[in-house]
Amino acid sequence: MSRQDDELDVELADHGDDRPGIDDLEGDDYSALLGDLDDSDADDDLDDEDLDDDADEDDDDDEDEDDYPDDATEEDIDLVVAMYREDGKPAASALSLDLANDLDELIKQLRRVPGEAGALGAVSITGDFFVLVRVRGRKIQVLLSDAVAANDWPIARDVADFLGAEIPEDDDDSGPIGDLDMFADAGVSELELEALGNDLDSDSDEIVEKVAKRLGFGAAYAKVAATFDL
Repeated sequence: MSRQDDELDVELADHGDDRPGIDDLEGDDYSALLGDLDDSDADDDLDDEDLDDDADEDDDDDEDEDDYPDDATEEDIDLVVAMYREDGKPAASALSLDLANDLDELIKQLRRVPGEAGALGAVSITGDFFVLVRVRGRKIQVLLSDAVAANDWPIARDVADFLGAEIPEDDDDSGPIGDLDMFADAGVSELELEALGNDLDSDSDEIVEKVAKRLGFGAAYAKVAATFDL
């Protein structure tokens, strides 16, 4: 096994919820969050102003839903691929196209991949942008190659929301966002990954292939990518 393979097993940044006491909640038991408020107190405190606030919140939720991008269709999706190492050897597998519209579900599926050092997920949409997700248990790193894509595509919006990033509206502000150093332990620097994200001369699936090669997954990735109708 090469040094690069060993270094892929380095601990990644943890986006998990480490708030004190959060692990003490059992199942769906939210009673600890409600304090000593009983039903009569709740009824007394509920006035017209509260009702107005609730109505405003409902309106905001409706606006958020209306603003959310429509799902990418099968024709829009170039590929959804998982890459990992099994017995020290690079491996890749095709994932369901549905995962190209849902970051949370993509992360869940990557956690199930039997990789010794976690797994890398890659999504490419219409040759315009790609999403990379590196997962090992609760440790997650994500990269979106084009922040502006979050205005039009669910997976890109999910990444921006996950990162808490502002979504630019102007193409002049376009560019990669996320964990540009996610492969630094494997010899792919932040600057190199940023340059790949800014490559306007290549389709996004071609850039994903370049990343896969740099990480040692070239042949395994190419075999799986060929099964998609690009």
